[in-house]
Amino acid sequence: MRLRALLDTDALGLRLLGGEDELDRTVRGVMTTDLRDPSRYLSGGELVLTGLAWRRDATDSEPFVRILASAGVTALGAGEAELGPIPEDLVAACARHRLPLFAVNESVAFATITEHVVRQVSGERAGDLAAVVDRHRRMMTSGPAGGGPDVVLDLLGSDLDLRAWVLSPAGRLIAGSPDAEPGLPSAVCAALAGEHLSAVRTGRRGPYRVAVGGTTYSLFPIRSSARGPGTAVTTGARDVRETVLSDWLLAVEADAGDWPAERLDLLEGVTQLISVERDRRDAARTVRRRLAQEVLELVQTGAAPGEIAARLRVAAPVLLPGLGAAPHWQVAVARVEWDGGEIEGGPVAQALLEEILVDPLSSGPEPSDRIAVAHTGDEAIALVPLPAVSSEHDGSEAGLHADTLLAAVRDPLSAGLDDDGRLTLGVSASVHSAEGLRGALEEARHARRVAAARAGRVCAAGHQELASHVLLLPFVPDDVRRAFTARLLDPLRDYDRRHRAELIPTLEAFLDCDGSWTRCAARLHLHVNTLRYRVGRIEQLTSRDLSRLEDKLDFFLALRMS
Repeated sequence: MRLRALLDTDALGLRLLGGEDELDRTVRGVMTTDLRDPSRYLSGGELVLTGLAWRRDATDSEPFVRILASAGVTALGAGEAELGPIPEDLVAACARHRLPLFAVNESVAFATITEHVVRQVSGERAGDLAAVVDRHRRMMTSGPAGGGPDVVLDLLGSDLDLRAWVLSPAGRLIAGSPDAEPGLPSAVCAALAGEHLSAVRTGRRGPYRVAVGGTTYSLFPIRSSARGPGTAVTTGARDVRETVLSDWLLAVEADAGDWPAERLDLLEGVTQLISVERDRRDAARTVRRRLAQEVLELVQTGAAPGEIAARLRVAAPVLLPGLGAAPHWQVAVARVEWDGGEIEGGPVAQALLEEILVDPLSSGPEPSDRIAVAHTGDEAIALVPLPAVSSEHDGSEAGLHADTLLAAVRDPLSAGLDDDGRLTLGVSASVHSAEGLRGALEEARHARRVAAARAGRVCAAGHQELASHVLLLPFVPDDVRRAFTARLLDPLRDYDRRHRAELIPTLEAFLDCDGSWTRCAARLHLHVNTLRYRVGRIEQLTSRDLSRLEDKLDFFLALRMS
């Protein structure tokens, strides 16, 4: 605001004592002081208010005013409550340094002036920021955006002094005000996400005001702007469960309960601006999702390994640019199910799986660029590339671990699932060729079914837990064990006795190598074609298919019980 506007406000009771030619100066803040040298607290543009307690005699005015002028102060307001009329030496000093001087009537408190200036300046800044936000929105709807969410959060910090962060529904930090240091601890992020999801599920209107760690935050939902007509954004008719686990949120360190409508509208505009960035990021995922869908269809329809391998060679540069070598792969399967079954959980599971598979310590909107997730029905399937491991290591301990994937996100996601939803996750072991992907997919699905058998709204299981049923083998009756092993293994033993074919050792090695043709052939010192012949003979003699997880498990159990 300008000095002229202050002088024209009768309620402030200001009287101009000098500086008529400087009334168009801009006031950016207020400081009250009685220090002889307040320079360390001045940044320029302030209206300084003083009760003149620093003045002992007429010689003190000149150095005091010189300090204010050098610091870029806009004007000086001197109170009449203590000393009565303003001393002439102060009037003269202000005139020499061209510093406008006001007399503050004894009936007006400095706090009244401060409140008025702050309110006016804040309103002007909000208006300027609203114009900037509107301009950015128009630019982004007509072409590529630049800077992402951080740009608008920077505006909130610099223009409205609001510390703000964008969080995922799982509590991961997407973006934060550049000057918002220290950043939000991960525990606070998770707590805010949980409070947000709980508020959404209970039907409360945003913004949601919550207190975490003694600090009050206001949470603004960031809903997708690309849902089309008839959605929750336009009519509110869409079931909230379809989007609650995929929408971002804006967390502002402030209590929005007493904000005027104009500021609330401004923050709503900010969320819409960020939602455009979110939609652009989702659109950029289309290629990765399509790659995952194509590979999944090839795997599920029993395509030749060579065809799958060719598709993986296309996917690897997209998912791991510059890697140089073909990666190993893991498969993760997630399922979101709601009571009643009328809501398709696949799209939500897809967005959640993309979020869950991101390193929880990473930040920014794009760390999941190298994760390809497809969905079908209520199930989402992720194809996760891993850097190639050394030849001495089989990769079983590398990559994703089911028991840690959900640790950081269990609480907030449980709040979003409330009492009518479940999220279950299964993770396969790593595989090193296209031939192993079908088994990995079945393994991940089987692990997810193990997780689904547990209690809780959010559960996960890994491939390591699929061997836990070995603990039950001693309780299987002897006659059942003998019949089971005889049916599977006796044909192979008989063939080995007649032909010295070593089918049993081959079967053991094949299972131990997770179905990898190359590693199994190297372990047995065989040519891959010889190994394929032996495995084919095993399948022919037993009428089983060693590419199916169920048949692999049956052979595994039979070998353990024999």
